[in-house]
Amino acid sequence: MISSIDQLRQLVTSIHPFTDKEWNRFASLWKPFEAKRKEQLTIPGQTEKYLYFVVEGVQRVFYFDDQNREATLVFTYAPSFGGVLDSMIHESPSKYYYETLTPSTFLRASFSEIEVLSKEIIGIEILIRKGTVQALSGVLERLVEVQSFTSEERFKKLLQRSPHILQLVPHKYLASYLGIDPTNFSKLINKVKI
Repeated sequence: MISSIDQLRQLVTSIHPFTDKEWNRFASLWKPFEAKRKEQLTIPGQTEKYLYFVVEGVQRVFYFDDQNREATLVFTYAPSFGGVLDSMIHESPSKYYYETLTPSTFLRASFSEIEVLSKEIIGIEILIRKGTVQALSGVLERLVEVQSFTSEERFKKLLQRSPHILQLVPHKYLASYLGIDPTNFSKLINKVKI
């Protein structure tokens, strides 16, 4: 079985490879971290201090508006990075919650330590820039879906992107993510051939 640090290295290498020396310095920043189901890792008003690498479990970033309506914005699961990235990078209070949906295992690194090391290893800056651009591309693609697609088209697109998501995430959160009433989401599951 592949270790969690090797999983992290595979993901990092797919974005921007490091030399062995650079990797060893970068890898030394990452520490194991576990969280129980429904644990809030980041809350509004709190500045995100960590970059998470998801080893096991499912998490979500969500938001409450002024009328207390909840919107699920993104899901994270292995092998991916997680956290409230805008809060972390800007060192500003979060507007969002980062919550575990299942018991979760992570590697996490202090973003302030990552920033210090990035002054010595330019590849870290490149990794962060490329990772941020990938995340932005995903957000833009999702924005097009929300604004242009029917609920059925959004559902089908989600299943194309993440066919296993129905088994990982409670349907009420998927409905929120897609901007669909939970009752209509249940109808979609029965209507769309999976």
